[in-house]
Amino acid sequence: MPEVHETRRARLRDRVNASGSASALVTRPANVRYLTGVAPPGAALLLGRTEDLLVHGTAPGTSPGAAAADGRPDEALRIHTLPSPGGDPAVAAAGLAAAQGADSLAVEEHHLTVARHRAIGSVAPALRLADVGGAVEQLRVIKDEEEISCLRIGAEIADQALGELLESILVGRTERHLALELERRLVDHGADGPAFRTSVGTGPHSGRRGHRPTDRRVEEGDFLSVCLGATYHGYRCEIGRTFVIGTSPADWQIELYDLVFASQRAGREALVPGAAYRDVDRAARQVLDSAGHTEGLPESTGHGVGLEIDEEPQLAPAAMGKLDACVPVTVEPGVHLPGRGGVRIDDTLVVRPEADGGPELLTITTKELLAL
Repeated sequence: MPEVHETRRARLRDRVNASGSASALVTRPANVRYLTGVAPPGAALLLGRTEDLLVHGTAPGTSPGAAAADGRPDEALRIHTLPSPGGDPAVAAAGLAAAQGADSLAVEEHHLTVARHRAIGSVAPALRLADVGGAVEQLRVIKDEEEISCLRIGAEIADQALGELLESILVGRTERHLALELERRLVDHGADGPAFRTSVGTGPHSGRRGHRPTDRRVEEGDFLSVCLGATYHGYRCEIGRTFVIGTSPADWQIELYDLVFASQRAGREALVPGAAYRDVDRAARQVLDSAGHTEGLPESTGHGVGLEIDEEPQLAPAAMGKLDACVPVTVEPGVHLPGRGGVRIDDTLVVRPEADGGPELLTITTKELLAL
């Protein structure tokens, strides 16, 4: 997609120039990849006055240019490899901006360290440094169909890995073992790797957001909650499901599951273009609040996904902004009862207008409360 990346850089350049800066320096890895299609470790992108440069270093024993082999940069982007290892690409890029005659440089202050900021000032003291803010992150919110296609394939991989695990014998296996097997299956089915650390919680651990797997073994009657995601061509999605192990669910498990399912459905149904982020959160949250589950609820009901697993927008009570079409988000409410366990249901969806069928569900593993 060479022309896509060139267009993205042109949009950022317009924003930077409108704010009064002649050049921009992008250092956050996901932003570099979004604007160039490549992401050498530690690379910096300079949107210069005369040309765009991807500046990167070379690890010892690596041939020049090899570090930029992750993808295919467009012809309008020039690769600049530092002559010796150990140099800082961001600092070098600032020096190149000064050499191009720039008098100002917009930088990602939210990503630059203080030490890097000082080094840039030392190398190019005449440059006036400004903050580009979250300009690239804002451009990344709305995805094109190629990006959504990558997310869709990643979701298919995650669904497949989870489905295969559910067909195996689970009783007696540890959370840690199940998590490792899921991650292996993701790669076996074509993922770049897991989108984040896979979470498997059983019994009293189930339903915890971000639970790190332990050596606890799966037992009959447990809730088993699983949250995993696949990375495909750099794009990350996630899915979360909860099941009961080995027997018919108890009344309290059915009641809790039905409650979280209703909350998740309310959140999904609120995903329409123009809906306020906070209203989507409120739709899911009020179902749980009305049932008395006000303590321990997560800070947000969901978030955007893309080149990072947690990006804008945030579906949270205080979030500002409204949804656009073609924005992929998660809806992931959950309830955890200390000492007993809980339920999490998590889907990745793409916001679509009603004329196009409403929100597109990417993760399609059943949400029925199965006894495995």
